[in-house]
Amino acid sequence: MPTVAAQRNDRTKNRTRCLVGGALAVGVVVFGATTTAPALADPVAAPATAADAVQRLMDLSRESEQLNQQALGAQSDLDAKLAALATADTQAALAADALDAAKAEIKKFQPAIDRAATSALLTSRSNQLSSLLAADSPQQLLDQMSIVDLLGSRTNRQVAQYKQASDAAAVAETAARTAADAARAASTAADALRTDLESKRAALQGSIAGVIAAWGQLSAGDRSALAGTPFPPGFDRDTLLRGLVPGSGTSALAAGLTRIGAPYVWGAVGPDQFDCSGLVQWAFKQVGKSVPRTSQQQASFGTPVAEKDLQPGDVVFFYPEISHVGIYAGNGLMLHASTFGVPVQVAPMGSTPFNSARRF
Repeated sequence: MPTVAAQRNDRTKNRTRCLVGGALAVGVVVFGATTTAPALADPVAAPATAADAVQRLMDLSRESEQLNQQALGAQSDLDAKLAALATADTQAALAADALDAAKAEIKKFQPAIDRAATSALLTSRSNQLSSLLAADSPQQLLDQMSIVDLLGSRTNRQVAQYKQASDAAAVAETAARTAADAARAASTAADALRTDLESKRAALQGSIAGVIAAWGQLSAGDRSALAGTPFPPGFDRDTLLRGLVPGSGTSALAAGLTRIGAPYVWGAVGPDQFDCSGLVQWAFKQVGKSVPRTSQQQASFGTPVAEKDLQPGDVVFFYPEISHVGIYAGNGLMLHASTFGVPVQVAPMGSTPFNSARRF
């Protein structure tokens, strides 16, 4: 009977060798979209053979990475909604203050408007006629009419100011109502996402427990074979990194290679433990580049690169849902954080379903 390691190598011709992780590696989940958690494999029943035990671990690891993706996506969306809620609350408070100020302005002009409404000054023609009848001389007539005009002009200004204040109050009231509605909507959306996140985290914890249980059923030899080696045969790190450009993808690869052997931990971002997208984010941060947290977000960052044009330091993505990511290391190899029990390593990427690549 072939060894477990040999059986595993045969299987990788058709599916993943690296138990692709990316565990908590996530893209943006649009609020309102539904995601279906994968049906979990049964981690309890004892495997019939060592090969079955390895396969079960692979299946559970794949399931956990999908759940991790969903959990990180829900967290990312919740963070965005909470930020939107804070902004909406601030805008609502500012709008309410503006409405109060506009009402106070109206109140300031109201007495003058009330007096003007009952004053004969609002009828300048009758006032001017009265001046004409009461004047003793042409000069007195001119003086009285100037006073009437002055009083009328002052009233007109007050009326105009009152109208301006009223218009401002109407605008402020509409803005306040809109801002309050936005704040309520943001709060409702955040509450829904919080509930969704709690559900996904619960499913993730169950999946992680299954992975750990399946790992415990492996023999020491199977665990060692599964973990593999830090570098494949013939890999020459010094030659690969010769002539690297500071701040480039190659220098990010160099930074990532210093993490060889670090354990895989769901949701970890370094510096001593990682998930797949956490390793990529950490490596590029070391060379001054801020990249998104999740694999799906990272798949929209930088510029696209065709698989045939890959260069060391490019970022490579896998699976239809982009649940795994690594850094291309040349010759069909990638640096990546694989999954539980498999430390950060350089491994062939040909057995993992390629999705796309980007150059950061």
